[in-house]
Amino acid sequence: MERSLPAKMAKASLLLLSCLSALTFAVDSSAQSTGFLSPVPRASCGANDHPESGLQGQVPAFLRAAGFNGFNCNLELVGQARGDGANWQSAEYIDRADRKCAYHGTSLKTANRTTLGVSVVDISDTANPAVLNHLTTISMVDPWESLKVNVPRQLLAAVNARNGNGGPEIDIYDISLDCRSPQLLSSLAVGKADGSTGIPATIVGHEGNWAPDGLTYYGGDLRTGGGRYYAIDTTDVRNPKLLAFWKPSVAIPHGLSVSDDGMTGFFVAQGGTPIASLTNPAVAPTNGLLVYDLSQIQNRLPNPQVPQIGQLLWKDGSNAQHSIPVKIGGKPYLIFVDEGGSGTGLSSVSQATGACAASMPPFPMARIIDISDVRNPTLVARVTQEINTAKACKLVLPDITGLSLFTYGTHYCSVDNKQNATTLACGQFNSGIRVYDIRDPLHVREIAYYNPPGTTTSSPGSDHVRNGGWKAGGPDWCSSQVHLDASNGTLWTTCQDNGVLTLKFTNNVWPFPESSTPPGQQN
Repeated sequence: MERSLPAKMAKASLLLLSCLSALTFAVDSSAQSTGFLSPVPRASCGANDHPESGLQGQVPAFLRAAGFNGFNCNLELVGQARGDGANWQSAEYIDRADRKCAYHGTSLKTANRTTLGVSVVDISDTANPAVLNHLTTISMVDPWESLKVNVPRQLLAAVNARNGNGGPEIDIYDISLDCRSPQLLSSLAVGKADGSTGIPATIVGHEGNWAPDGLTYYGGDLRTGGGRYYAIDTTDVRNPKLLAFWKPSVAIPHGLSVSDDGMTGFFVAQGGTPIASLTNPAVAPTNGLLVYDLSQIQNRLPNPQVPQIGQLLWKDGSNAQHSIPVKIGGKPYLIFVDEGGSGTGLSSVSQATGACAASMPPFPMARIIDISDVRNPTLVARVTQEINTAKACKLVLPDITGLSLFTYGTHYCSVDNKQNATTLACGQFNSGIRVYDIRDPLHVREIAYYNPPGTTTSSPGSDHVRNGGWKAGGPDWCSSQVHLDASNGTLWTTCQDNGVLTLKFTNNVWPFPESSTPPGQQN
């Protein structure tokens, strides 16, 4: 903690720290001996599909140059609302009248913009998603990766994360009556220097997520050197207050998730290993999972401490993104997602080239981690495609020549039901939207994918343009959460250039007999 404690709390804290010093946290060293990874089995496509023509997950350079027309396998487009495009995250809520609403962020760029802010989209009719209005309070202008719904309390929130590093504000909306018209409850700075809205601290928004009960919103401030995780008390939604903040033991903050009882946090260490050190066992990894005891925050103890109780770090990925605690077949697991491949950097040509030279996977992936013992999490499976295999390097590096970051690989994933997860769906940048059968975590298989056509004009609300990644006719950035609906065999998501996309599964590949999608169970 970065502030003084009362004497009796200090004594307890010293005892706790002495116990923690005896713990040995886990490091996943298997990547150093395994090198390139085996991909999950390819999806078997239908006769009317347009399957990938190259490697699994690849959009070859010649298709990019000619104008990419898209791939699909067991998923077909039903509806689209492009609007001004989208950026990093999306959220969903179904209100008491059974209206389904989609919310997604847009980039903070004023040139050629129709409307700034979070788009509110009615997707009750999957064939005709309609952009209705925009939320433009300070945190909603560009919420980056912090835009999240809490279903039990029927709230939509985001922190001020404009351009990835905003300010100390949090905005909270009531979406209970009509999800199409969110009602502002508060838009306040927390942690002001005078302590008027909580303990004094300087925090900057970027990432965030609710505790399941909706009484705490956790944020990830990833500024190098100054980054920290923080907890905001949202018990009184009209007067949120900063409760606690702390720096992770390694690397810097990013995404996070919280156990159902609010007592355990599965936070990420956004790190990476220099290319020259990837195969050096003397250099410890800094990227991966950090497990925290959140009980003092959850129980609202004064001056709450947040001890780390476990970790799992690896070198075959970097820039850890987020996590999702789930149960598969009744057993607890964690879905964990990186947004960078082996080394350091965000899937640029130089990073991917260095990873290939070290015989390591160049692009990020999802992982399934056993958390039966939260103090000793263990890796169960890596969910990856042929683009991360040894044969891929010489074939895929030409595809991304001239692109600076976020080429292939994961960014955000979700499941159908956190209490009984059967299906994993991921937005994977240039690799499109990928869907996997995870009923057997040891034998994950791909069942469907959809990679939208490239756009010939840029979308002003997309960050794809700002970062120099957009090329006319080139593949999109599919980077936000995917929302599955087992009741009608559909999903919706956003890709940055294409905006909102609603898709339907074909060829009877999904849902599985045991699949379900209760509200609020995806992420």
